[in-house]
Amino acid sequence: MSNLIPPHGGKGLVCCLLEGAELEAEKKKAEGLPKLNISSRAKGDLIMMGIGGFSPLDGFMTKADWKGVCENFLMADGTFWPIPVTLDASADDAAKINVGDEIALYYPKRDEIMATMKVTEKYEMTEEDKKFECEKVFMGEGTPTAEEFWKIAKDDHPGVQMVMQQGEFNLAGPVKVLSEAEYPTEYPGIYQRPAESRAIFEERGWKEIAAMQLRNPMHRSHEYLCKIAVEVCDGCFIHSLIGNLKPGDIPADVRVKCIDALVKNYFVEDKVVQGGYPLDMRYAGPREGLLHATFRQNYGCSRMIIGRDHAGVGDFYGMFEAQTIFDKIPCPTEEGKALLCTPLKIDWTFYCYKCDGMASLRTCPHDKADRVLLSGTMLRKMLSEGGELPDHFGRDEVVAILREYYEGLTEKVEVKLHGAATGN
Repeated sequence: MSNLIPPHGGKGLVCCLLEGAELEAEKKKAEGLPKLNISSRAKGDLIMMGIGGFSPLDGFMTKADWKGVCENFLMADGTFWPIPVTLDASADDAAKINVGDEIALYYPKRDEIMATMKVTEKYEMTEEDKKFECEKVFMGEGTPTAEEFWKIAKDDHPGVQMVMQQGEFNLAGPVKVLSEAEYPTEYPGIYQRPAESRAIFEERGWKEIAAMQLRNPMHRSHEYLCKIAVEVCDGCFIHSLIGNLKPGDIPADVRVKCIDALVKNYFVEDKVVQGGYPLDMRYAGPREGLLHATFRQNYGCSRMIIGRDHAGVGDFYGMFEAQTIFDKIPCPTEEGKALLCTPLKIDWTFYCYKCDGMASLRTCPHDKADRVLLSGTMLRKMLSEGGELPDHFGRDEVVAILREYYEGLTEKVEVKLHGAATGN
């Protein structure tokens, strides 16, 4: 009997990835099916459904699921889910596909069929439908009215841009996943299936595990959050996004090197596990914090570290909105349908010269001038411009890795600062 938190949805790990003879037969069959080109986001979603990371999902959402998730965080069957997982198609492509058809989901960048799908529903996504999704999923306290939101979101919010650029239809239906793409070979030992992380936690005898979400290089504040988690849980799962980011973000292989250096030099190694997952960022702030907790439950984590501006972009979200949203979500009573992974809420953390160490707004009585305010965005901006970092901003080993990366860039992307990055 496992001591770990059960997977979300009450059905165990729902894995759509085929293996062995079944996989080879489906690959052969897929070659003869009509092909639909899919996005990088859909590729990541498919892999997560394949390995059980999106349990209990076994395919792309119906219109009822999509609407329920947008409106009240619940799929049509009453299971909690925070962000739509949908597959879009252009009007031309959708016109060639009928309900009941089987299709092959093709990812052009790799020239690979990622999955097959049985189409059970085809529904139109009008401009108003897309705007509805954006306002429900991406609009936060930073832009309290829809009018204010749309003034800036269409140009400055990558998640909104992604939704608005989608095709005119969504296709729903169960999938059979045929590939994990590049992740097993490019990130051996980092990329993990939920069954693998669960096996590691079981082997170590852990029960309470906190997940640390990373999309930026690990600076002193991240390190401090993980160490707080180690103090109150059995261990910490440092879990990095290794899918696509927005331009200017630091690639996964560089971030993994930084984490390796930190774990080796500044952690008790048997208290942390490093892993990676294959999703693209949606930049949905509070809603994405909920998604992070949902799939971390599948990976075996009972707590989700939620700090300042979790999964945010620009100034679209309140500083701690990703914490308070956990107090507002529905809690279905039917077994398995509620989110069980709970937030480990930690205040804004920083290095304080007067405290002579890491501290937070809850523990430090000193002024802003005495603090080194840490953010991944600020770190990227200063390094990309060749600037000097303040003392105690990052560990020397990590800064050296990042400087080497930035010195090797031939093209640089301007990094915009926002309120959460500057302390305003």
